[in-house]
Parts: sequence; structure tokens; C-alpha cells
Amino acid sequence: MHLSAVAAFLTPYEPSPTVWLLCAVALGLFMLGLWRLRRRGQRPSLPATTAFLAGLALIYVSLQTRADYYAQHLFFLHRLQHLVLHHLGPFLIAWSAPQVVFAAALGRWAWARRMPGQALVGRAYRAVQQPAVAGALFVGLIWLWLIPELHPAAMLSLPLYNLMNWGMALDGLLFWWMVLNMTAAGESRARHVGARLLVLALIMLPQILIGSLIAMSRQDLYPIYALCGRLLPIDPMTDQQLGGLITWIPAAMMSVAGALVLVWRWLSASERASAEPVLIPTGPRSGS
Repeated sequence: MHLSAVAAFLTPYEPSPTVWLLCAVALGLFMLGLWRLRRRGQRPSLPATTAFLAGLALIYVSLQTRADYYAQHLFFLHRLQHLVLHHLGPFLIAWSAPQVVFAAALGRWAWARRMPGQALVGRAYRAVQQPAVAGALFVGLIWLWLIPELHPAAMLSLPLYNLMNWGMALDGLLFWWMVLNMTAAGESRARHVGARLLVLALIMLPQILIGSLIAMSRQDLYPIYALCGRLLPIDPMTDQQLGGLITWIPAAMMSVAGALVLVWRWLSASERASAEPVLIPTGPRSGS
């Protein structure tokens, strides 16, 4: 592939200073945190570092390259874009567990307690990190933006289109962080892991249902792509079937990946806890 073709692909179709700034700040803080940790003699895991950078790159590419343009002109590429924004990219970032790196980058600011609106944000965050709430939001957004009557409006209105994509990315980050974070405060670790495994199983069913309904439908549910013009000479029903299959199979299978990572982390944490020495307090010596 020629460099000119690569440069053309990486050129934003609809530049968004917000997306660029957020990705740049996240990358800058992460690299600063890595540098500070290495100065302290700590070496963050290479797979975790790679996972964070890959997840951030996937989100950026989905929103700020020609991939976004392609997703607006083929339904199956739109579903692939949302698979990256809502599932794969946030999953990799949450799997990397970057809180230690960001804490090193922010220093004392990481533990600031008196920021404006922090209490309100904290309550909202704790609410959406409840497994039942997070699971309902995760599945609900997928269904919402695939309503045939709403989908064309989102594809034709730039503010609504941005709201859809940003909302999917943010919700994905919150959901997969809830699933893979092993420091759930206020609950026993085993109980919280069980609830998250249950949510991962339950969110598979609605995704399989909506994906199968789209893939097996005999009606063109999203004629907006024909109106805007498909990039490839592909039959509308084939385009729709591929999009349904993407929602049906790989999206649902991300629950299996999440469950495997969660169980592995739980077992690893349990092994480390059992290996820690237990200090038994001794009573006062006689005669003291």
C-alpha cells in the first residue's frame, strides 16, 4: 500500500477536536505514567501496555479516519465500527488496568477530593457501575441505535451521530471496567465476580436476538444506506445480513472473552491472597 493511500485513510473525514483532544490527553498521561514508573524502577506489564495502546488506537481509528466515512456508507461496516467502539477497544483498555499508570502520571492530583461536582459525579459513577445497571445500559444502547425509525436520524444528523458514537465508546469503557476491575469496594470479591459473570451471560441473549432478527429479516430495515450510496456494489440484504451477523456472533462472543479474563484474574488474586503470610498476634509475655 502506498504511503499516500495510508495518509488519505488516516485523514479525518469529519475532524472532531473533542475526540482528538481526549485521545491525545489519554495517550500523553499514559506515556507520562509509564516514564515515571520506570524512573521508580517499576516495569509495567508489556501485554497490558500494548492492550491499552491498541484499545486507544482502535477507538481513534474508528472515529477519526476514513473508517468513519466507510461506516456511514455500509451497514456492516457501521456494525463493525460499533463492535470496536463498544466492545473491543474498551475491553482492551479495561483489561490493561491502567489505573496505576494514570495514578503515577497524575501524582497527588490522582487523589484530589475537593473538585467541583465530584460528589455528584461519584454517585453517578457508582450507580452505573452496579452490574445490573451497567448490563442494562450496555444492551439498551445497542437496541436503541438500531431502531429502524431512529437509525436514519442518527446517520443524517451530525450532532446525533456524534452522540451515538461517543455514547457507545463511553458506555463500553464503563461496562468493561465494571466487568474486569478487581477492586469492587463494599462487596466481597467472590460475590461481585459472580454477579459480573451473570451479567456477561445475560447480555449475550439480547445481542444474539437482535443480531439474528436483522440477519434473517427479509425486509431492508435500513434503506438509509441505499439513499446515501453504498461504497461497494453489494446487495442491500447481503449488507444487512453481514451487519446482523457481526451483532450476533462476535459481539456476543465478547462475553466469553470477558468471562475468561475475569475468572483468570479472580483465581490469580485468590492465589496471591492465599500465598500471603498470616501474622498471628501474640499475647503479652509472662512477667511483663
